[in-house]
Amino acid sequence: MKKEFITNSATETAELGKKIGSLITEPLVIAFVGGMGSGKTCFTTGFVKGVNYFGEVNSPTFAIVNEYLGGRLPIYHFDMYRISDEDELYSIGFYDYMDEDAILVIELSENISESLPQNTLYVKFEKNGETSRKILLECTEDKDFLKELNIWKY
Repeated sequence: MKKEFITNSATETAELGKKIGSLITEPLVIAFVGGMGSGKTCFTTGFVKGVNYFGEVNSPTFAIVNEYLGGRLPIYHFDMYRISDEDELYSIGFYDYMDEDAILVIELSENISESLPQNTLYVKFEKNGETSRKILLECTEDKDFLKELNIWKY
């Protein structure tokens, strides 16, 4: 299943993330694909609000993982920039997080693509201009929350 959206500002990117977060009711792995400045952290800021977490959201580049607890589901926000193999995934406890009833949001997921579950939701970010973004959601399984996004247009 695929859904494509165009956002025209950081606010719209965050609002799309918030809408998607509000629709998710079960554990999920979300893999981000997109370069620096493509809207990943902005989307995540809205997303965690949609899951009812209202604390500060930061890029996990230096921490490797940020934990957002207290919403409907725990959210673990990873940056795989410095992760290059399976041994490093084990050393940061990645597989332990996958065993929890949580949402895993993974930036630079392409570094660990072979370690992601088959039902991962891929969110691909592409710059269309200074503030415009094309955001493609793609999953091998039908997800009810993706069907509900048919009415979500900017």
